[in-house]
Amino acid sequence: MPSFMEPFRIKAVEPIPFPTEEERRDALAAAGYNLFRVPARRITIDLLTDSGTAAMSAAQWAALMAGDESYAGARSFERFEAIVRELTGFSEVLPVHQGRAGERILLGNVLGLGDISVSNTHFDSTRASVEAAGAEAVDLPVPAYEGMPNPFGGDLDLGALAELLTGRSGRRIRCVVLTVTNNANGGQPVSLLNIAGARKLCDQHGIPLFLDASRFAENAYLITEREAGYADSTPREVARAMFDLADGCWASLKKDGMANIGGLIALRDRELADRCAEQVIATEGFPTYGGLAGRDLDALAQGLLEVTEPDYLRYRAESTRWFGEQLSLAGLPVLQPTGCHAVYVDAGLLLDHIPPHELPATAFANELYLAGGVRVCELGTLVFGKRAPDGGPDIPAPRELVRFALPRRVYTASHLEYVVDVAEEVRSKAAQLRGYRIERQGGALRQFTAMLRPV
Repeated sequence: MPSFMEPFRIKAVEPIPFPTEEERRDALAAAGYNLFRVPARRITIDLLTDSGTAAMSAAQWAALMAGDESYAGARSFERFEAIVRELTGFSEVLPVHQGRAGERILLGNVLGLGDISVSNTHFDSTRASVEAAGAEAVDLPVPAYEGMPNPFGGDLDLGALAELLTGRSGRRIRCVVLTVTNNANGGQPVSLLNIAGARKLCDQHGIPLFLDASRFAENAYLITEREAGYADSTPREVARAMFDLADGCWASLKKDGMANIGGLIALRDRELADRCAEQVIATEGFPTYGGLAGRDLDALAQGLLEVTEPDYLRYRAESTRWFGEQLSLAGLPVLQPTGCHAVYVDAGLLLDHIPPHELPATAFANELYLAGGVRVCELGTLVFGKRAPDGGPDIPAPRELVRFALPRRVYTASHLEYVVDVAEEVRSKAAQLRGYRIERQGGALRQFTAMLRPV
């Protein structure tokens, strides 16, 4: 049994669907073998994402009732703005309806045709925003340690960044983005030492440093666990130290905002903030609500207070660690060490008989659903592969990862034990699984709408 205990009591419950094997098979086929297209009423345990799927606290539900729905200058915005300023130290605060709106607006005002954005790893929507601005997204994740887990596997490769900045492409670099934690690279944290190193290089070359701060609190907690000198610091103190090293951030507050909708842009530069505010008005709404209801802003303000509580973050990290250990004991190749928001399994190692262009991560994820109604997220070639310019097979992703994302305060240990049982069943027949081919796909972010078929 796990050694951790949830630091909360459950006050409301929601029934879980239990579709039959036939219903699951029919639902997956009707969805074009794309789990994003399977209706939620056909899902038993949903680990597709930790974004917007949190269970809100009693204090957050109470905050909803206090929401001020004034169009401009609502009390709810004033509370939200004050809490964000205190948390981050950034003076300019713009709410938006979710993180991808924030990154699109901010990056669209920083980048132009032919520019470069450098990151520890751009997530899929971030890369789409960079490319929509006519710029190039360059990923420089820290190299893996040989034979041992890296406690800060989310770091940026500072040596590679220094080389790029001084090379022929250096004059095209307009920003450096650190995703904390690094969602595309196993949910691993970024160290304060690494953020400080990136800050120094950016200062030397006059380039802004931004954080994708969607999981800032989880990153801060993992620093207190793993980085020398911070064991006695609170997660909130470490979070402020992270923000103090950056020029600004955007965040999907559907993660560490602990609520179901919302995001933000926060900056020091008033001129840049004014340009962003113009686009917020054009595409989101008045700058004091940014596409959100007043009640959403109040719930987010409360969530930003709760998310840095040490007891909550300790439970979050320990429950994820325990879940990863159970999946490892079931024979799955789990990325180590685990972070906080998800456990990542390398389906490329498990299904090495399926070539990358036949989407082994998708094959594993789909089989989990067929075996037990468990929905997870493919982060392999379907998401991060690149289309070959000659129309040939996709250039494979670096790894065929499958992410078991953990919604905040939603599932108990017994739910996750069920997932482990289903995963062990799938692992036992791994050699029999076959891949998939893409029958229809869109442009950027094709994974949301693509139609697939078994090979």
